[in-house]
Amino acid sequence: MDAFYYSRPALADHLVADLTGANPFSDAPNGLFLAAPRRTGKSTFLQNELRPALERAGCVVVYVDLWSDKSRNPGALIADAVGAELHKHLGIVAKTAKGAGVSELNIAGWMKIDTKKIGTIDGLTLADAIRALCDMSRRTVALMIDEAQHSLTSDEGETAMTALKSARDQLNTPSETRLLLVMSGSDRDKLLRLVNSNAAPFFGSAITRMPELDRDFIVHIAGLIERSYPRMAPIDVDVLWDAFERLAHRPQPLLRLLGIVLNPLHSPVRGFEREVLLMAEAQRADDERAMESAYLVLRPIEQAVLWRMFEQKNRFRPYDADALVFYREKTGEKITAQKAQAAIASLRAQTPSLIWKSAKGEYALDDTGMYQWFEKRRQQGTWPPVGPDLAEPDQEDEPDTPQP
Repeated sequence: MDAFYYSRPALADHLVADLTGANPFSDAPNGLFLAAPRRTGKSTFLQNELRPALERAGCVVVYVDLWSDKSRNPGALIADAVGAELHKHLGIVAKTAKGAGVSELNIAGWMKIDTKKIGTIDGLTLADAIRALCDMSRRTVALMIDEAQHSLTSDEGETAMTALKSARDQLNTPSETRLLLVMSGSDRDKLLRLVNSNAAPFFGSAITRMPELDRDFIVHIAGLIERSYPRMAPIDVDVLWDAFERLAHRPQPLLRLLGIVLNPLHSPVRGFEREVLLMAEAQRADDERAMESAYLVLRPIEQAVLWRMFEQKNRFRPYDADALVFYREKTGEKITAQKAQAAIASLRAQTPSLIWKSAKGEYALDDTGMYQWFEKRRQQGTWPPVGPDLAEPDQEDEPDTPQP
């Protein structure tokens, strides 16, 4: 494991207790929904800590990242992950059956699986495949779906989520929990769409914000530096913490900056923490300039659509009467629903895309960091950003040319 890895066993144990019913006030046995911003260590924690903690608690854990291949149907990714785990548990039994000339297996007296198709979900519903996994392993199955909000971008993905809800309801009883669901996402507003309406597959469940890496993480990093560079001690934890906050609690950018200033070839010196802080502030400024540039190159109607999204967030309705009035006020032109639709299509076609769309036609910003950028500028009184005036000056405004 990476020498800089910072483990959080207490958090993992707390979540396992919630999931397995040890905490009577937690609804996690019906589904744990975790939200954390991008690049703050969520996926690393799920795979390196929560997964082994659940395995130690006796669960069979199936992990799938819906961002591992965005070109594939999310439902197929989930089915493949369940099928691969089912294949492991059927392997020995299947080999025995094939050796005896048997082409089908009877699992727990209720379902037959063609041994020629082991590892696929052909002929099985997702609920049946999970039930087969429970029966073959004789253990609780914990299905961890990272970036679960991506399931909402296709009808197949939504169908898979509905199937998982059905599997949960079929397999779990008041006296026994056989299926645990862990859904994580890098955008709380998008993840909410799985739980916040009557039509949502997990209506009524709550979103939990995953705790960010805290000051103890910086203390851990400082200890590693002091052991590697004793002459640097003591490390100024306050300054490094300030830098970490400027980097939005993202560990990788901080470690990258530390790698630069502590490179042995550059003869690190005491007081490097201040240099890290300055570099972190420069990185934040660069990120904000990139957002400003991306906004300023847009056409007025596209800027107006984004502006409306900044203000409305999950209440954004792109084509209602209020939105069309807003677009007209900001552009000075009459904007029809068709023009707004074309603007949204253009924003989605950007690389990277600026707008996320669900299969139901709901919209959100793809990069939630733009919300913070907007709020910061609005509080500072510098919204909207204004680019340089590149228009050619009128002829009469040009200065007189001196005559020879």
